[in-house]
Amino acid sequence: MRAFEVNHWGARMRSDTHRGFNGYLIETPRYRVVFGGDTAMTTSFRALRSARRLDLAIMPIGAYNPWIRAHCTPEQALKMADEAGAETILPVHHQTFQLSSEPAYEPIERLSSALASRPERLALREIGQEIHPG
Repeated sequence: MRAFEVNHWGARMRSDTHRGFNGYLIETPRYRVVFGGDTAMTTSFRALRSARRLDLAIMPIGAYNPWIRAHCTPEQALKMADEAGAETILPVHHQTFQLSSEPAYEPIERLSSALASRPERLALREIGQEIHPG
């Protein structure tokens, strides 16, 4: 497992001490997975692209309104996953509880729309669905 820098503020509350932040590249002999963590738009995902396929990108897609400086939009999450070379995208950081001002289903609807030409890349749409790798 390798940590890499993402674009977040690294604290949990406004009065909190800065603690750092990161994403992770997890590699096994069979799979490569990136966990994007909490991040706003960044070019750091480009450095993850290699000759070996990236099977899954676990990407945050919610809490961007008004927190755009700490969280990416669904379209930005897709762009970062694409820059890393991800085959499949598993969206996280949405639908579980109200984090921000956008409507609850807006992030997944926007990601689904952005993936309209390749809907098979979206691992799941609903909380509680299962993924079964081939």
